[in-house]
Amino acid sequence: MDMRFLMKQAQAMQQKLLDAQQNLRAEGTAGGAMVKVTLNGAKELVGLSIAKEAMDPEDPSMLEDLILAAFKDAQKKADDAMAQATGGMAGGMNIPGLKL
Repeated sequence: MDMRFLMKQAQAMQQKLLDAQQNLRAEGTAGGAMVKVTLNGAKELVGLSIAKEAMDPEDPSMLEDLILAAFKDAQKKADDAMAQATGGMAGGMNIPGLKL
């Protein structure tokens, strides 16, 4: 096998993965969409929306719980979307530490 060819393929796959991570958007919601969290494919927070109704000064823990639930929802959706976007990229390889 030609190592240069393999390196080019690996670099192309890495670039495609980085592009997918940056361009993907996954929105998670909680509390009937009173809290919305948007993550990119790398699971970095890119957006947060909180409805006034979710803010109760007497019960801040409710808002905290809603934010956590929305974040977890967005994480799962980001994982699912990245798996779908990169499904055939690794050619069936199961590389430890990479969720492809």
